[in-house]
Amino acid sequence: MDLERTESATDVSDRDKLDMLLDRRREAGARIVEIETAKVKLVIFVVGETLLAFPARVLVEILPLTTIHFVPGCPPALEGIINVRGDIASVVRLGDLLGMTHAPSARRSAILLARGTQVRSGLRVDRVVDVMDVTEASIQAPPDSLPEPLRGLAAGVFEHQGQVVILLDLDRVFQTLLPEQR
Repeated sequence: MDLERTESATDVSDRDKLDMLLDRRREAGARIVEIETAKVKLVIFVVGETLLAFPARVLVEILPLTTIHFVPGCPPALEGIINVRGDIASVVRLGDLLGMTHAPSARRSAILLARGTQVRSGLRVDRVVDVMDVTEASIQAPPDSLPEPLRGLAAGVFEHQGQVVILLDLDRVFQTLLPEQR
């Protein structure tokens, strides 16, 4: 009988120690402070072989490639116009503005319906890759090594799945379409 008492006292003692350890662990976990970092939602897409992005706040909608109606006399970058539920929107080949070659037309081409401060237009891209939140701290200043005209249109660069993505400034992109103010 004394043996049973000793074992049960040992069991209780071990349980108390275990409870104390678990309590300490919970308290330590409660002291972990999560720091909330500012994030920005970005739409990542491809033109040619280059990964690019716009802040989602400047995009009204992502449309599948649809029939684009040619308009004579427009600048070469302006591909034409589309009907978006009864509204007419111009479509610009973003690659032409950026000095890039678009991939051959594919089923995955898309039109990013964008709204800048002065212009609203569709921007044709080869493919939308992702829509994701990126911490603002992970966006770095654009390097001087970017080719023109990208250098003047980039707002920053960041990494996505091991590849560099160039974040574009929509208003600067649209400025290339507007005639110079005289």
